[in-house]
Amino acid sequence: MPSRPVPRILISAPAKSSGKTTVTLGLIRSLVRRGLTVQAFKKGPDFIDPLWHGQASGRPGRNLDPWMMEPQGVLDSLDRHSRGTDLVVIEGNHGLHDGLDREGRFSTAGLAELLQTPVVLVVDSRGLNRGVAAQVLGQLAMTPKIELAGVILNRVKTERQGAKLVASLEYHTGAKVLGVLGEDLAVGIEERHLGLTTVEETQGAEQKINGAADWVAQGLDLDEILTLAQKAAALEFPALEPTPAWTGEKLPLGVIRNEAFCFYYPENLEALERAGAELVFLDPIRDRTIPPLAGLYIGGGFPESFLPQLAANQSFRAELKTRLQAGLPYWAECGGLIYLAESASFDGETRYEGVGWIPGQINFSKRPVGFGYMELTAQKPHWLSGSFRAHEFHYSKLTPLDPDLPKLFSVERGFGLGGQEDGLLWGQGLAGYAHLHALAAPLWAPGFLDQIRNLGFR
Repeated sequence: MPSRPVPRILISAPAKSSGKTTVTLGLIRSLVRRGLTVQAFKKGPDFIDPLWHGQASGRPGRNLDPWMMEPQGVLDSLDRHSRGTDLVVIEGNHGLHDGLDREGRFSTAGLAELLQTPVVLVVDSRGLNRGVAAQVLGQLAMTPKIELAGVILNRVKTERQGAKLVASLEYHTGAKVLGVLGEDLAVGIEERHLGLTTVEETQGAEQKINGAADWVAQGLDLDEILTLAQKAAALEFPALEPTPAWTGEKLPLGVIRNEAFCFYYPENLEALERAGAELVFLDPIRDRTIPPLAGLYIGGGFPESFLPQLAANQSFRAELKTRLQAGLPYWAECGGLIYLAESASFDGETRYEGVGWIPGQINFSKRPVGFGYMELTAQKPHWLSGSFRAHEFHYSKLTPLDPDLPKLFSVERGFGLGGQEDGLLWGQGLAGYAHLHALAAPLWAPGFLDQIRNLGFR
């Protein structure tokens, strides 16, 4: 297999909510300010952090998920999207060693080992002094094969505390301290039940990223971090096979995307384009009419944060329902399902009208209904067959769920529509809670476009 150098660094932490995303954003923007082209990746299936990464870097943020994509897919993605860049910054998820299995193959540490990537550990230093060394040594003991390139001490209260932390790390661990950061509340990004608020919903997102960059530039040794990234071992990649692109007529495929619907993997949109789609982006809050379409893709997001605005656009909802009744092929994931249902409610009393296409109502709860990875198997004859790994993040249910309505997928892991099935087949499309990634379901995009052609839509 051919090998090549890929300057890269992985930012992780002993536990979630240690401040690693803010540090990562500040690092990315600081490096971009130096004139470097930075490609950012997020470990895991998360949609929100890659959107922030993309805002900071000026390039689409992407995911590396060894469970969904498998190692081959991870290496392929890193290879494709690191080309033409100066540096790759990977942000871990949760703690360094948190993952699905006991061995840690699908943890951030497992990803660092797979990609032979130096790890920088962001340590939440609140309440720590000498004990910081024990925390770092424990992280190293779990996976001795990974390279701990350095430590960033975050949320340090005073210079005196910082000096104690540095002294303890140097004496007990030999770990290189790459910087000491105080807690700058001015650059914090708000969190909610599914993680950070999205870029689209955050007022002053650019200001926060620039603030994070200023904060990081003052507290970190950026030159040393660059040196560590450039020393990363050359990687062997499987030979890239050219992905054949559709050469026939392009089909106009509507993609509902705005601040309410922003959960789209770039690879999914790119796969649809390669399969012959001309993407037509639609805004269900501001657009009053819908142009001619051959099909429709509605991803996830936070429609629950915009229910009054979505309900108020009656002309868009009515026209969309008419198109669906006329047989428009579609694929709707999570937020798409919510929008296409009859209505949605938080308390069972105040209801906001949806498109009224999917039979049933959406009810939101305060506790997660489906949260995490999914394993799905197509159980009915369909253009998408086989088994898939996917994920779900939702606090809602479709009720009542008619058991006689056909569902494409049986659910071996996860919750989906009701614990055992997902992917409601209604009209000429599918609506469910599972989020598929094109690298984990390579037949999805070409199959969807072939189905549109087979139905005679142009």
